[in-house]
Amino acid sequence: MSMMKTKKYRSQSRSRRAGLAVTYTILTILGIIWLIPILWIFLSAFRCEYQEDGTFIGIVTSNFFPRAIGFENFKNLFTASYYGVEYAFPRWMLNTLIVAVVDCLISTFLVLSVAYCMSKLKFKLRKPFMNISMILGLFPGFMSMIAIYFLLKSIGLTGNPEHPEYSMIGLILAYSAGAGLGFQIAKGFFDVIPNALVESAKLDGCTNFKIFRRIILPLAKPIIIYQALMSFTGPWMDFIFAKVIIGAENSQYWTVSVGLYSMMFGSYPDPNWFTQFAAGCVIVAIPIVTLFMFLQKYYVEGVTAGAVKG
Repeated sequence: MSMMKTKKYRSQSRSRRAGLAVTYTILTILGIIWLIPILWIFLSAFRCEYQEDGTFIGIVTSNFFPRAIGFENFKNLFTASYYGVEYAFPRWMLNTLIVAVVDCLISTFLVLSVAYCMSKLKFKLRKPFMNISMILGLFPGFMSMIAIYFLLKSIGLTGNPEHPEYSMIGLILAYSAGAGLGFQIAKGFFDVIPNALVESAKLDGCTNFKIFRRIILPLAKPIIIYQALMSFTGPWMDFIFAKVIIGAENSQYWTVSVGLYSMMFGSYPDPNWFTQFAAGCVIVAIPIVTLFMFLQKYYVEGVTAGAVKG
């Protein structure tokens, strides 16, 4: 009997090891396939190769690894003019930073405020509102793009030839206006905070805003950082809304995603811009990677704690 159990255990152990080997092999292959384009963009950013006639080698090259490397692409990226805009890339980076920071502040405040109301306040339409928000969350945001565009155009926040800078205000509104519907994770975090704290504060005469500001927020550092990261990375990497709302003619107010796209697929792109495009991709990735590296601990805590309770 013991021999049969031993054979059965060994058979299961071999099957488990074989299954893990297949799984890890597939994941390794998929990881390599996923990393190859990223590595190619990174290497292209430092590619400084010239043909025999002295012309610069752009996107058309036969070798994966560059024969000559340098920082010439980064220098040209920050000093060149694109689409009639002097020092275009620094201007696009500044536009993106302004939109991302302002949206981060507004969206984070809205999401945390709605999450607090849904978690700690009891009112008649609380359940229907939560159900509606869950249903709306099933649809991608770009489905409302056309409606948002015409709404902003009707109030002069996009397509305004006299004040093209207003399109940045419209873009911020497009990102932050509906942010409150994404309160579910923050609500799950606030549900863990004991209701006794809120009730005792109300007995002491505190208003809901004072409770939210002085009691809830100091205890919610992980979820605040998580929400701030999500609110910042959204505008920083978004292309669809920025392309539609800002428009193709206002190149000085483009965000960096629209600018980099136009360098490759715009009205008159230069084939030699590819390596500068790759350098721009590397520059754009640095802030996001840095933020996640330093705030990864709080990001994980915010996600896990927010998923405890619905």
